[in-house]
Amino acid sequence: MKKIIGMGNALTDILLPIDSDAVLTELNLPKGSMQLVDQKKSVEISQLLKRFERKMVAGGSASNTITGVTRLGAEAALVGKIGEDEVGSFYKSDVEKNGVLPLLLTSATPSGRCVVLVSPDGERTMCTYLGAASELTAGDLSPDMFKGYDIFHIEGYLVQNNDLIRKAVKLASEAGLTVSIDLASYNVVEENLDFLKEIVSKYVDVVFANEDEARAFTGKSPSEALEAISKHVRIAVVKTGKEGSLVKSADGTFRVPARKANCIDTTGAGDLYATGFLFGMACELPLERCGEIASLVAGHVVEVLGAKIPDVAWEEIRSEVSNVLS
Repeated sequence: MKKIIGMGNALTDILLPIDSDAVLTELNLPKGSMQLVDQKKSVEISQLLKRFERKMVAGGSASNTITGVTRLGAEAALVGKIGEDEVGSFYKSDVEKNGVLPLLLTSATPSGRCVVLVSPDGERTMCTYLGAASELTAGDLSPDMFKGYDIFHIEGYLVQNNDLIRKAVKLASEAGLTVSIDLASYNVVEENLDFLKEIVSKYVDVVFANEDEARAFTGKSPSEALEAISKHVRIAVVKTGKEGSLVKSADGTFRVPARKANCIDTTGAGDLYATGFLFGMACELPLERCGEIASLVAGHVVEVLGAKIPDVAWEEIRSEVSNVLS
């Protein structure tokens, strides 16, 4: 089986189910977006939301994806940066507990965290304090990091550091790895469009985007966006929520139905879709089968709060995946 290495912002998620979207209006947060905040604003938001029950889990887009890959049975590693603090220790411990090899650098800056506000309809709005995570630099990377791996997955949220993401995809591509990127969030795409188009065209093999991100990237509807993205990469994937997903490569275009699910929180749905798809690629399955596994895993994560699927559900997922593999 092929081995996967991921790179992303090492963030601990603080999950807060809110009682109405009026909370988002009060905080001036666009529903469904990801907003970067400084440490002062992060503390302020947490104080304003003290009345809501919270749950803390190791998160970050690429981390969610890579953790899922190891839970399915593949070997994987994760590159990131954490602070020398309690949150950083929690993050590293959680990553290791899930079978991921942590290639984590450390900083004196507090560890990054993401406050995830979950609306009653399951949509999530994120306020991210990057902290130490933002201090991962191009100088931290070396060709040796990519030796022994076959697939490199990177999250679009890293675009706040163009030099880092450019060097990472360049090194991975030069080392012969298949490079995949998750476009992360429509506002991230809008704010970094030229740069994202540059690296996608030069270094990326697989693009994951939901319909909002695909529209921000191409200005087109999902099916037209799929076509446009596929002109620049080997594999284009556009996720369309309850309608499933679209996958296009030189072998053809596939529509993959969504798994029927009782959705309570969409946090991590895109990340875990990438988990299933990349696991399928690691097993060298046809792309249609990769999409089926992706849909299966994503369909499970929306039934729990946060991006961490319980052990009992992973047992069920692995059983269902084995049916796809057989």
